[in-house]
Amino acid sequence: MRPAPSPSQMPSSLARAAAAQRLQAPARWHGRCKVCWFSLGLLLLVVASFATLDLQWARFASPSALRSMGRFVAELMSPQLDAGFLRKLLAATLETLAMSAVGTALAALIGLALALPASKNFAQLLVQKRAQDSVLAGAQSRAPERAWWRGPTRLLLNALRSIPELVWASLLLIAAGLGPFAGTLALALHTSGVLGRLFAEALENAPAGPAFALRVRGVGTLRTMLYATLPQILPQLMSYSLYRWENNIRAAAVLGVVGAGGLGQMLAFHMGLFQMRETSSVLLAMLLLVALVDGLSSWWRWRMTR
Repeated sequence: MRPAPSPSQMPSSLARAAAAQRLQAPARWHGRCKVCWFSLGLLLLVVASFATLDLQWARFASPSALRSMGRFVAELMSPQLDAGFLRKLLAATLETLAMSAVGTALAALIGLALALPASKNFAQLLVQKRAQDSVLAGAQSRAPERAWWRGPTRLLLNALRSIPELVWASLLLIAAGLGPFAGTLALALHTSGVLGRLFAEALENAPAGPAFALRVRGVGTLRTMLYATLPQILPQLMSYSLYRWENNIRAAAVLGVVGAGGLGQMLAFHMGLFQMRETSSVLLAMLLLVALVDGLSSWWRWRMTR
């Protein structure tokens, strides 16, 4: 075997590369050590957090606790199938479905109305329209206006979606009283913030060519958005709305816990009385409803993409 060439026998470029690699090796090792120390510290924090919690594993696995859990599981495995109870369950299921559908429809309308002033390209169209009007009126010296409404609209959308549905329902129950109306409004308010932000981003990412073609022909701002921008992003808006409808089915089932009607109210009532057979029937109705809505929304999205 030929011996490895010494640095003096190597070309200058290779020698410089080898020297740079030798200098970078300690830096890479130092970086790996930082990662190791950080991982070790994180592991120690996790262990310390478990040590400070009074988990009582022995009591959790005691024979009496296991017998109680086994009894509850056995009752859950035998749902209540009485005809009178099933009629009440069907009414609550339809109520939950109506809450989610109406709440999502209201949220889509409110979100679209708020997404227009919150989107960047809509603000630019309005500013350009006002600048053109001022130029045609002979006021060339005026400074270009800014879209002052975009910031407050974004802040409103952030406020709507930052408050959870349960908090909205608790607040609206004071004004609207017990029942599905408060739950529907809670879903609509929270989902409006979510869909408004998603719709605004879809508007900003839409291709600007069709809108520009209409603007140079003197078409107004709203008509440009309706005939050039919205048709391009309509499948995306529908997909967002269907996805939020799936989420609102689950949220509507939970909102009944605070008295907003539907399956959640039945679930809270029967669980509070430890009636596990009725609780099992309510949970099965929730699973079937979510599966049905998931299947319908998937089929509708598949039809839109064909």
